[in-house]
Amino acid sequence: MCVDSMKRFLCIITLLLLIACTVTPDRHEEPIPPPETKKSSSEALYHYSLGVLFALEKNFDKAATEYEKALSFDPKSPYLAVELATIYIKEGKIDKAIAICERFLIYNPDYVDIHLLLGGLHLNLKEYDSAAREFEKVIELDPKHLESYLYLSVIYSENKEYEKAVKVLKDLLKIDHDNLMGNYYLAKIYAEMKLYKEAERWFKRTLAIKPEFESALIDLGLIYEVQKRNNCAIESYRKLIRLNPNRIDVRMRVGRIFLREKKYDEAIKEFENSLKLNSSNREVRLSLGLVYLEWKKYDRAIEEFLTLLRKDPISHEARYFLASAYEEKKLYKSALKEFEKIPTESNLYGSAQIHIGIILKKENKIDKAIGLIKEAIVKKRGDSRLYCFLASLYQEKKLFKTAEETLKEGLQFSPQSVDLHYKLGSLYEETDRFGESIKEMEEILKIEPESAEALNFIGYSYADRGEKLEEAEKMIKKALKLKPGDGYITDSLGWVYFKQNKTELAIEYLKKASDLLPDDPTIAEHLGDAYAKAGRVKDALKTYKRALKLKPDNETLKKKIDELVKK
Repeated sequence: MCVDSMKRFLCIITLLLLIACTVTPDRHEEPIPPPETKKSSSEALYHYSLGVLFALEKNFDKAATEYEKALSFDPKSPYLAVELATIYIKEGKIDKAIAICERFLIYNPDYVDIHLLLGGLHLNLKEYDSAAREFEKVIELDPKHLESYLYLSVIYSENKEYEKAVKVLKDLLKIDHDNLMGNYYLAKIYAEMKLYKEAERWFKRTLAIKPEFESALIDLGLIYEVQKRNNCAIESYRKLIRLNPNRIDVRMRVGRIFLREKKYDEAIKEFENSLKLNSSNREVRLSLGLVYLEWKKYDRAIEEFLTLLRKDPISHEARYFLASAYEEKKLYKSALKEFEKIPTESNLYGSAQIHIGIILKKENKIDKAIGLIKEAIVKKRGDSRLYCFLASLYQEKKLFKTAEETLKEGLQFSPQSVDLHYKLGSLYEETDRFGESIKEMEEILKIEPESAEALNFIGYSYADRGEKLEEAEKMIKKALKLKPGDGYITDSLGWVYFKQNKTELAIEYLKKASDLLPDDPTIAEHLGDAYAKAGRVKDALKTYKRALKLKPDNETLKKKIDELVKK
């Protein structure tokens, strides 16, 4: 998600609330004098005074005892109630603080400060419904208590009651149209709702009120990133960098955008500028290495990761990517040495073991790779990737039953693993068990209804068999909407149109797919089939020959070429 979790705001607001309530009374109330200025008993004054002395000495247990005694003589005193609740809060006795507030409200049910304090206490305990009731009461008693609208909106948002949160904030903005935090929280809630145009609008309103508001500039940039409006995101981040040139985190965001766009020179410039601000920043150095790794400048990547490891020898990430760079350079001995140093407790352990397995497979040591991954699984039972990779090794040896058993064992530990279900479905397809393969993909859609891969798998499978073509078309179109520009899904849609005898549409989409994935022989063959069906013999021959270069042992392609040549 592009926005920070609202939980962060709950923590901040709770802290501010508790601090505010323990220091000053509500600004709309007359300050309540301590007992000695009221006609209270001398006993109350005596115990209150002792409580103050003990509180100053930070002897909170004794202070609480004295305040309790004072309150027993003057039970209606709001000042004493707040003081005692404050002491309980400092001692971490939240339940006692709540009890004092609730007891006081029996005598003074409309006292705003106590409702406010009580709301903060419930908020601290994540008792959101109770907290909401208190803040609603504050607003009822004092409709201009603006902070309570903010607290209430955050509670509603935390409970996913976004419409309520929006309404509360709009009520606040009717009272104070230019309230900075009201505008900002409204923008964040719209972002949580994925209503990005509305979020953008309200972030811009927030920045119109306070152009130097750094959090709003970052969040606006994130909204743009989610929408893939990278230039707008960079512009927002650049504004923030001009305000605060030392924001390395923001410079890194810009660098990562350039990296995603494969603008490696510009990405490197951003990361190097960040290193000028802090040459020891581990994350920047790692990012710089990753740019070189993706750019295939492996020597420079290795240099960066080694520099990082000299300063931080236990950096598992640096070691993992150093090993990856060695692997790309085919320096397998060095790669294995580094991958083997990734410890079991590291999050990268499973990935490192898989890379070792891949290297062993390249060296024709499949049995050794199998043994290695089996040992890794014993250490990391819940890692679904290890089961998937082990199954692929068994498939390589044509041990399909063992591969199936491996995947099913993995599903016992991770029944919601989309990867395991997908791998099992693909295995069933490879072993001509069509119905079972479809069932696995349907299981994925129960777990993840918008899985483009599962939708495409089912749609293409039906299309390839010439079955349920309308349903297949709908599923593939949905998949393409979820992953626009995906070459394989584009091919699937073209293949559905081919099966529906919509030949011109088929050519349009298969040509797009072939442009996106020019090295895929199956997609090239599909396009050749569509050209042949349309009577475009020259185009078909040219495309078939390209497909045959990509897969020289394809006897079906050779036959298709021979048949066209004879025409």
